[in-house]
Amino acid sequence: MSLFGLGSRSQKTFRPKKGSPSGSKGVQLKKHIDATLGAGNLREAVKLPIGEDLNEWLAVNTVDFFNQVNILYATLTEFCTPSTCPTMTAGPKYEYRWADGVTIKKPLVVSAPQYVDYLMDWIEAQLDNEAIFPQKFGVPFPPNFQDVVKTILKRLFRVYAHIYLSHFQKVVSLKEEAHLNTCFKHFVLFTTEFGLIEKVELAPLEEIIESILQR
Repeated sequence: MSLFGLGSRSQKTFRPKKGSPSGSKGVQLKKHIDATLGAGNLREAVKLPIGEDLNEWLAVNTVDFFNQVNILYATLTEFCTPSTCPTMTAGPKYEYRWADGVTIKKPLVVSAPQYVDYLMDWIEAQLDNEAIFPQKFGVPFPPNFQDVVKTILKRLFRVYAHIYLSHFQKVVSLKEEAHLNTCFKHFVLFTTEFGLIEKVELAPLEEIIESILQR
């Protein structure tokens, strides 16, 4: 099995890593993220660098979180199937239905892998849309940019919730729990720092999140 178990993934489920938005500026910010993460202090790593634009910082980190969740979920595609996970759930209390407001307007009950597939396609479309995520330095972000980011991150959280509450034992058996926990801690600290996900949305993993924030 290759790194993170990716040897068994389907081409459809796993997508190539997205590059940083906003041209060279995005690349510079990505280097800053990598350097601060490498130092091991996640609380410092999520803070807006002095003198940097908030939207640029949100854009680069959103791409990073998309890539991280993409890779994490790809390790589980063998175990998260329409038969094992016929609905997209986060434990027994929470079920997520899919709608993108464009091609699917009425929320659909779909299997977890179908939900994640719809989600990754939808996020990829947002990241590839230069009217939302500008690729050229100096091009302004749209007025609704932060709302789009909040929706992306809210939906990525649902994948984390499904992984933790439906597949954590499989993650442990793959010896990937430390990697999952670090990725999720980074995600929680970042979204908390900038108030990007409403508390009610975080309820399925409330205890884990409280533990992260108290450390």
